[in-house]
Amino acid sequence: MRRFLKNWLPVFVWVGVIFLGSTDLMSAEHTSRFIVPFLRWLKPDISAETLASIHFILRKCAHVGEYAVLGLLLLRAATLMTNFKRSISIRYLSLLGVCLLVAATDEFHQTFVASRGASVRDIMIDSGGAILGLLVGSIFRMSRSAATRLAAEREAKRRNTITRQRPRRVIRLGNGQR
Repeated sequence: MRRFLKNWLPVFVWVGVIFLGSTDLMSAEHTSRFIVPFLRWLKPDISAETLASIHFILRKCAHVGEYAVLGLLLLRAATLMTNFKRSISIRYLSLLGVCLLVAATDEFHQTFVASRGASVRDIMIDSGGAILGLLVGSIFRMSRSAATRLAAEREAKRRNTITRQRPRRVIRLGNGQR
């Protein structure tokens, strides 16, 4: 049970953060309260249209980021908890499916929030973030396995040179003793 919690609890907590973000607390009206003043502080003469565009882009980047983290956490949990060695592509597709399910339920949840609205475009952006997270995870996995393989080769090479450097000599005494 402890191993399960160690690997899957971060996934469940992050899904909770995603669903918390789909409430009124992180609606466009509320996020503009701290993003717009910050942008005005950076550039006081910024136009309202530019502010709206930047605010929109930042919100969509947040979608990508939160689902990239979800993809990474799911990949970590699935890799550490399952013994699934057959097809890596099936693992990645099933994890992407889980991310899409979370994205769809998140958008469905937003239909019940007065200041939010569901959007298929957001599901597409979320799936792009999940793909990004899974790609980053697979790149780290490949580089880690390559580093492990190189370390094993170096160790084997080192062992071979140590045994070659010290040949064992046997000195025989006249009475057959060594």
